Amino acid sequence: MCERIDFFAGVRFCLFAFILIFAAARADAQTAQPAGLKGAVTRQTYFSKTTGVDRHCYVYTPPGYPEAKKYSVLYVLHGIGGTEAEWINHGMPKQIMDALYAEGKAEPMILVFPNGRAMNPDRVPHNPFSDEAQAAFANFEKDLLEDLIPFIQKNYSVYTDRKHRGICGLSMGGGQSLNFGLGHPELFSCVGAFSPAPNTDTGLFKVDGKVSMPLIWILCGESDSLLNISKNADAFLTAHTIPHAFKTMPGGHDWGVWKAGLREFVPLIFMGGE
Repeated sequence: MCERIDFFAGVRFCLFAFILIFAAARADAQTAQPAGLKGAVTRQTYFSKTTGVDRHCYVYTPPGYPEAKKYSVLYVLHGIGGTEAEWINHGMPKQIMDALYAEGKAEPMILVFPNGRAMNPDRVPHNPFSDEAQAAFANFEKDLLEDLIPFIQKNYSVYTDRKHRGICGLSMGGGQSLNFGLGHPELFSCVGAFSPAPNTDTGLFKVDGKVSMPLIWILCGESDSLLNISKNADAFLTAHTIPHAFKTMPGGHDWGVWKAGLREFVPLIFMGGE
């Protein structure tokens, strides 16, 4: 009889241990990102006082986006011939972000994809290299700071301070990111430039030391004809002892580099959440 009691006691002990292990595994699974949970991309319309017309942007919200929690915001800019849809159509940002979240490599954040060309009518000019088009890219700085950022802060559950705001972009958008982000280091905590274009203007960078500089990350393809722009920005930042990272990778002025840029830049920013 004693042996029978000991046997069932052992069975009960093993069963109890299994239940504890299963419960712990389930708890761990709940703290990790569920594999099937995905972020969402929506198209938004906001009125721009800068241009006097409605403008559009796409917004990526992370998996499980709740209104009760605040998120950091990364503004992601397109190239010279694109619109707010360029990254969505060609850059796979949703897939990149969903994968980073599933792997636990990204802090909670919202991505905003605007039209970086602020003009009326709000369309791609016949000649995107014209003076009119170039002026519209510069004019986007006003639209971004005075119209788009306030719209996002009003309509999404986001932080409104510098620590939780960043900017990055490809080609023309990479130049804008450097110009705007380093021209207003008090507003952005991180700046990413993927194959920045000749619109990059180091004369706009604030280097007086009164405001701490953002995290600066520059990437360019080794065979990119615009590699000298990245090298010039790197040389300027180095000469002024401004901390930054500059790297190259195989590739040209293409989406392989730009997608890699977003994938590598995102895990570096907004570290530590709140």
